[in-house]
Amino acid sequence: MKKIVATMTVASALFASPIVSNAALGDQTLRTGMKNNDVKELQQVLKQKGYFKNGTTTTYFGSATKQAVVNFQKANRLAADGVVGPATFKALKVAGSNQSSNTSTASNKVLKQGMTSSDVQKLQQILKQKGYFKNSTTTTYFGSVTKQAVVNFQKANRLAADGVVGPATWKALGSTSSASTSSKPSSSSTNATSGASKLINTGKKYIGVKYVWGGTTPSGFDCSGFLDYVYKEALGVKLPRTVAEIYKVGVSVKNPSVGDLVFFETYKPGASHAGIYLGNGKFLHSSSSKGVGITEMSNSYWSQRYIGAKKINY
Repeated sequence: MKKIVATMTVASALFASPIVSNAALGDQTLRTGMKNNDVKELQQVLKQKGYFKNGTTTTYFGSATKQAVVNFQKANRLAADGVVGPATFKALKVAGSNQSSNTSTASNKVLKQGMTSSDVQKLQQILKQKGYFKNSTTTTYFGSVTKQAVVNFQKANRLAADGVVGPATWKALGSTSSASTSSKPSSSSTNATSGASKLINTGKKYIGVKYVWGGTTPSGFDCSGFLDYVYKEALGVKLPRTVAEIYKVGVSVKNPSVGDLVFFETYKPGASHAGIYLGNGKFLHSSSSKGVGITEMSNSYWSQRYIGAKKINY
């Protein structure tokens, strides 16, 4: 049952806004102006589906959240009013606590530091398989090591890096495939890994090279000139001259892998800046302010301008 906490006077009883706590996402209608954890979970779900574009999620339902909801509703032929009610939750595949099964599984439990359960061990096993949990053995306790592994995974997948494993993080853990440590990687994946390593090692040689508008050589690079030069040197691949054209030839990916290109909208609509994704939430690029260098995807400037990632086949 939802707990409603509200402070009211007789004169304002009709206008007070309830603050809902301990409610499952889907239990309450969400709309502009509300502020609670359900809003943050909603943003995470919308972010996973590609509609919420902000770099970080918050507990506030503002104009950015409303626009993301409206865009989702239009795409799913719902009433595009920006209000998240039963029909929108259903399309988002979110059910309230009164609609969900009584059978609990690890993937529908929120896990956080301090908890002890078999689900924590399942989480550690998944994170270990994906290369984030470094301890040699897994346990049922969610401690600081587990939290750091979750934070690193969340950063790499552009989720709110709070160390709490909720619906969005479980979904990313389930959708990001990884081979078992005993299985032999395919030749295509081996070639991709080798190509990404060559690309990154080549690109890092030019860290510190100044930015030059229209620059295509180590005496000075603009962002697309840097990418083209590095791709040619490392892989023998010729890229289109502009970021907009590179964006057109790339193959969209939900989450970038090491070596993929990440794109940003800067001085004009559409893709106008790009860099090479290095993993762990970092990318290598030539920026007009600092030249060739490494930047965090969570950087306040770049996170707000990120528009997606693409793979260049070679």
